[in-house]
Amino acid sequence: MLKIAYHPIYKHSLPEGHRFPMLKYELLPKQLLHEGTCTLENFFEPEIPNDKYIVAVHDPEYFYDLLNIKIPSREARKIGFPLTEDLVERERMIADGTMKGCLYALENGIAMNIAGGTHHAYSDHGEAFCMLNDQAIGARYLQAKSLAKKILIVDLDVHQGNGTAEIFQNDASVFTFSMHGASNYPFKKEQSDLDIALPKDTGDSDYLSLLKETLPKLISEEKPDFIFYLCGVDVIASDKLGTLGLSIEGCKERDAFVLETCNQLQIPVQCSMGGGYSPDIKTIVDAHANTFRLAQEIYF
Repeated sequence: MLKIAYHPIYKHSLPEGHRFPMLKYELLPKQLLHEGTCTLENFFEPEIPNDKYIVAVHDPEYFYDLLNIKIPSREARKIGFPLTEDLVERERMIADGTMKGCLYALENGIAMNIAGGTHHAYSDHGEAFCMLNDQAIGARYLQAKSLAKKILIVDLDVHQGNGTAEIFQNDASVFTFSMHGASNYPFKKEQSDLDIALPKDTGDSDYLSLLKETLPKLISEEKPDFIFYLCGVDVIASDKLGTLGLSIEGCKERDAFVLETCNQLQIPVQCSMGGGYSPDIKTIVDAHANTFRLAQEIYF
């Protein structure tokens, strides 16, 4: 059975007019239930995790400051959310959803998190709506439990996974692959193990042919025993914070290719949703829902 991490805390209250579409975290599970893609049995509620797994990735001093809402104001502004205890609790629970998802992925081949994909969180600071890097924490969790040796992080959000790249920059056991918009945030990129920076308005055909050429080769060379997939839907043309030109169908084909590849090669995959900032919330929810529809279709 497909297992999906979700908790009501995922939809965090923000000041009116805030540009982050927090409502998607409430609407997405409702949509999946309404259309029959999922039942309540598919969902599990994350909890507050053991902090030792978080400080295996994040600087203890930074994590302490986050827990105690002591982040300096200049650094807090980079995060982009008003810092509160509830927000930090939410972030810890998202990380737990990804960690527990790793165990479900080992059992079932795949697991999902309604939120996550917080790839702009560095080891010692947060930025761009990210404070704790859930998939980096998941990777370290798997290694700490001797459940995976070689890990591949496939980051197909429109923004480069700069925090993830920094966290694993000197670690050959985790290979970071980011395919993103060249002219998108972050404007100063970090160096992933493999970066593919795409020009503005790259459409379905060019994007998909590049992905289909790159991913199987990468898996063949690196031989990962676990994959994290960051499936941001901010690659679609209508996205306010993206520069690429994919259609919703192209984005769906991207997800289908990644999941079919993982399934065929029998490599467990954990999926975190990442970004999506189209002006119409229905577009965001539909694009994200496609990933869950495909997971059910391909695996179950």
